[in-house]
Parts: sequence; structure tokens; C-alpha cells
Amino acid sequence: MAKEHSFDLVSEVNLQEVDNAINLAMKEITNRYDFKGSKSSIERTGDEQVTLISDDEYKLESVIDILKSKFIKRGLSQKTMDFGKIERAAGGTVRQVVTLLSGIEGERAKKLTKLIRDSKLKVKAQIQNDQIRVTGKNIDDLQQVIQLVKEQDLDFPVQFVNMR
Repeated sequence: MAKEHSFDLVSEVNLQEVDNAINLAMKEITNRYDFKGSKSSIERTGDEQVTLISDDEYKLESVIDILKSKFIKRGLSQKTMDFGKIERAAGGTVRQVVTLLSGIEGERAKKLTKLIRDSKLKVKAQIQNDQIRVTGKNIDDLQQVIQLVKEQDLDFPVQFVNMR
């Protein structure tokens, strides 16, 4: 009897690395000359939200650039950040909420499973909550699926876990 091999496609954010990136960005903001006396700050307001506050939109753009660079240095994908609209806040400041995307929801999961099915490889793709399980008898087919997904220009990050 042939053994089934499988792996899971997930889209996760390492919150510890997000905290590290935020701390590094705040350290840079406090040390930069152009932010002296500024009310600029970055804080994580929930598991999946980061709030950016600054004096004006120009400085907010600089804060966003700093945060993006720290995400890159910490090995986090910028595709996990979904920027909300800029809104006025108290004290003449502006605020922007950044939502951290995690999980592969409905339409994205369907798009990925259709891509895998259309590849004509002998594998099955099943949507399970916010991840996709890919199973097949041949491990080489699974590796081809991994390569296929990596080659796609997706608007969200994908990790491959639980390879069995």
C-alpha cells in the first residue's frame, strides 16, 4: 500500500519578529534628527494590528518606510501589511492602522487550489480553515507544487509547513 505524503500551505505572521521590527523602528525614530520633537510612534494595538502615529502625512510616510525596512531586515514579508486610510487624530497628529494579514481566506484559497488542480499533477488540494493541505503519493509531485506556488506572484505570503 502506497503511503500518502502531504504538506500545508499557510500564510502566517511571526508576531515576535513583528515586535522586534517595531522596536527597531521606534529606536531609529527616536534617534533620527528629522524626528526630534516629533510625536511619531509605532505600537501594536492587537494581535493583528499596528498603529502608526505622526505629526503630519510626510513624517507618517517616513515612519512607514522605516517600518517596511525593518520588516525586510527581520525577514518578514511586506505583503502581510494592509495599510488602512490615513485619519486625523488628537493633538494635530495623523494616524494610520496597519492590519497584519494571516491565514488564507476564501477567494485566495480557491485561487490557489484551482492553480494546483490546473497543473495536472497527481495531487489533491483541500481547504482546511485558513490553510490548504496538499496530498499526493509521489513526493516529487509535491515538490513541483511547491515550486509552482513559489513562482506565482501572489499578493500574500505563503509558507510551506508539515511536509510529511
